[in-house]
Amino acid sequence: MAYIDNILFVIVLALGFGYFAFNVKKLVRNINLGRDINRTDDPGERWANMAMIALGQSKMVKRPVSGILHIIVYVGFVLINIELLEIIIDGIFGTHRLFSFMGGFYNFLIGFFEILAFGVIFSVTVFWIRRNVIKMWRFVHSDLKGWPKSDANIILYFETVLMLLFLTMNGADGYLQSQGAEHYAQAGSFPVSGFLSSLFEGMSINTVIIIERAAWWLHIIGIMAFMNYLYFSKHLHILLAFPNTWFANLKPKGKFENLESVTNEVKLMMDPNADPFAAAPPAAEGEVPAKFGASDVQDLNWVQLMNAYTCTECGRCTSVCPANQTGKKLSPRKIMMDTRDRLEEVGRNIDKNKGTFVDDGKMLLNDYITPEELWACTTCNGCVDACPVNIDPLSIIMDMRRYLVMEQSAAPMELNGMMTNIENNGAPWQYSQMDRLNWKDEA
Repeated sequence: MAYIDNILFVIVLALGFGYFAFNVKKLVRNINLGRDINRTDDPGERWANMAMIALGQSKMVKRPVSGILHIIVYVGFVLINIELLEIIIDGIFGTHRLFSFMGGFYNFLIGFFEILAFGVIFSVTVFWIRRNVIKMWRFVHSDLKGWPKSDANIILYFETVLMLLFLTMNGADGYLQSQGAEHYAQAGSFPVSGFLSSLFEGMSINTVIIIERAAWWLHIIGIMAFMNYLYFSKHLHILLAFPNTWFANLKPKGKFENLESVTNEVKLMMDPNADPFAAAPPAAEGEVPAKFGASDVQDLNWVQLMNAYTCTECGRCTSVCPANQTGKKLSPRKIMMDTRDRLEEVGRNIDKNKGTFVDDGKMLLNDYITPEELWACTTCNGCVDACPVNIDPLSIIMDMRRYLVMEQSAAPMELNGMMTNIENNGAPWQYSQMDRLNWKDEA
């Protein structure tokens, strides 16, 4: 019976990390449903991007208030969870504040963690007010209803409760140390939780021990729950922001990829020695015909799918989108959320059918994202520039536009007219090629 707590703790850890590993495996499987793409060029710039953007939060502080508060939450959560290592060791071996042998440095760490915890609670409170009281435009936009709106608030509650449990645990621990309770040796500094000591006055030592142990258990269970909630939450970016910024597109914004098959066809047309009447080589057995553009998530590349999972749903992209600002239906945030929702649906289909995707009669195009949204995009790259974790909604929009044009000939009438004029007249306007240079005579 002496080791029942330790055994129970190990079981909690095994369940928590086991379910987390299961979700990570599913996440990797879903991302790998995308087409292959090589994003390993210029590793030096990629490491610098990751250090500046994911670790240094350089794009977050472009909006100083939310950026600085986010950094407090980010740094607070990362550093406070260093204590998680001590909690795990204490839980497995039945020790208490094992790292207290560091003396003054340990006291500094605990005190610093407490100040950060208070900063996290303050920042999260401000975030909650911005979302639910002030109701900032990008947090009450039409594409952020239902689960996405609830998810954002759940995360804020989660973070607040975890920090309060941390401070309650330390406050009770500090009080027990001051009372000379057994196993509670002098260790740590409690500049914030020390204010809770008055709450324990008049309580028996056993009652305070129960409060300290309950807060300790709830804190570690809460961290395990939060860790496993990430997969279902917009806060998955906590894990994916680092690879997402590393694998981001380094090419100049506005430079689009040409399809290799189209490039080869144009080169063939320009080759004076090529036979214009030669038949195309037959497809190899089992070879899937090349598809122009993307109509479903499997047609996108794996970096685009990782982008969808990394989306923080902050709405910065939509808030700078000129199409959205003029009343068009396009919302870059919705593009990423729809891509993730469809990818999750495809993943559940594969799970249900024992590892094989069975056509469900649905696609990302039309069932989730409409042509009206796609053609509203001005390709200004504002959304790409605004994203704090280097997500590229424009690349998905352009791939789906390419499918509409090259697979379905479904471009808007105005665009079809322009392309016909370019093909026949060498210019977007409907006049003879012989008149193309007439403008110089009018100058």
